[in-house]
Amino acid sequence: MKRLSIIAGLLACFFSISTIQAQENKKNDSPIRKLTLAQFAIANLYVDETNPDKLVESAIIGMLEELDPHSTYSNAEEVKKMNEPLQGNFDGIGIQFNMAEDTLFVIQPVSGGPSEKVGILAGDRITHVNDTLIAGVKMTTEDIMRRLKGPKGTKVDVKVVRRGVDETLAFTIERDKIPVYSLDASYMATPKVGYIKINRFAATTHQEFMDALASLKGQGMQDLILDLQGNGGGYLNAAIDIANEFLGAGELIVYTEGRRNPRREFFAKGDGKHQSGRLVVLVDEYSASASEIVAGAVQDWDRGLVVGRRTFGKGLVQRPIDLPDGSMIRLTVARYYTPAGRCIQKPYESIEQYNADLIERYNRGEMMSADSIHFPDSLKCMTLKKGRTVYGGGGIMPDNFVPVDTTRFTKYHSQLSNRGVLLKVHFQLIDAYRDKWTKEYDDYAKFSQNFEPDETMMQQLIAEGEKAGVKYDEEQYRKSEPLIKLQLKALIARDLWDMNEYYHTINVVNESVNKALELLE
Repeated sequence: MKRLSIIAGLLACFFSISTIQAQENKKNDSPIRKLTLAQFAIANLYVDETNPDKLVESAIIGMLEELDPHSTYSNAEEVKKMNEPLQGNFDGIGIQFNMAEDTLFVIQPVSGGPSEKVGILAGDRITHVNDTLIAGVKMTTEDIMRRLKGPKGTKVDVKVVRRGVDETLAFTIERDKIPVYSLDASYMATPKVGYIKINRFAATTHQEFMDALASLKGQGMQDLILDLQGNGGGYLNAAIDIANEFLGAGELIVYTEGRRNPRREFFAKGDGKHQSGRLVVLVDEYSASASEIVAGAVQDWDRGLVVGRRTFGKGLVQRPIDLPDGSMIRLTVARYYTPAGRCIQKPYESIEQYNADLIERYNRGEMMSADSIHFPDSLKCMTLKKGRTVYGGGGIMPDNFVPVDTTRFTKYHSQLSNRGVLLKVHFQLIDAYRDKWTKEYDDYAKFSQNFEPDETMMQQLIAEGEKAGVKYDEEQYRKSEPLIKLQLKALIARDLWDMNEYYHTINVVNESVNKALELLE
């Protein structure tokens, strides 16, 4: 009887499939019905149990891989992580931290945040979260973040080891909204030149930029260096809002166009707060998407100079399509074009070729010399006010090329960085000397002028390098010594003050920043 039931069930399945096949033949083999038939057959006839959700995900990913490099699928957890930095906040305890020797080391609590309110201090080591030991157990940063984050209003208990205090300290922290900033730094590079660095274009970027701009103008800023090096993009509206601050009323910022998306244009309103002062935009091979929109608009309208290296070349517009389980498809629906009509997107004949593009640029010598970059005449465009020649076909080519600087880098320096030795020694130094330095350098200007890691600190670095398996090389060390000292100084400045002071320090050797200052001076 049981065997007859199984046979009957199989016959029913075959009958259903035959019926569907007959219907398919009548309806010209619709691709979607073909997919449905395949899913039905796998679900009902496959030899083993299957995971329908995983199969559907694989099918979606497979379809998107046939399209372009930026049409992607993200599961629900990935969507949440992806949106946090762009939305401008998340729920948590409000600390900047790093993992030093398997211990959570508090760089500094967020000003006014939950941790600062209960008394967590820079230099504290968090050893327990809700009675779970997190120190010395090789727990991943992601696992620790998951334990510290949580809905606003919920509480988390932590235990802290503090230098100079014998007993372990216990704190109960009530989680709250923690701001995520997209502006890394803003400071006066010279008495008349301001510097602003934006790391991504997020929901809060324009307001952050306006606050920084107002502050710099209050300090006497006339000209601006806008640093978009390494900025991979973000929200289109944020890029438009930033470009609006530089351009005149009615000037086109960017337009989009696609097969099913008619041309859509975005114009400056004419109410920008930096329409008259000189402007330099810094870019490199990692500046993409929204960064390229801003740089392209500034260049096409001859509003300022673009300095650095050719940008990444991401000019495809993605529309997010939310799926019922919280996952999402980001589907390319159009292309970005600069005001002069240049397509920002670089070619993508294959995913492999696309992903290898930056390596190919290095191999061709493009990172070292502008002369190695050649554009066909068919990609030639003219700027809209001065009629200068610019090119489309992939990324924004700067007005002033700055090659990659390799003079300070050695294998020894690379190993110290890659194995975490620089960070480790910086933590040791800040832990040992924070109180002394805080009293000695009551402002950054004094620190910048007078502080430099001494020979004892450098010997400590060399010794820690040996422990980490980095063999000392005298010649390479001497070549990289100025850069190593500057990096240590910048990290210490960050921990004593903030990211502003980090970039103010490290930009001494940023050739693009120096070129911008040279052009403005």
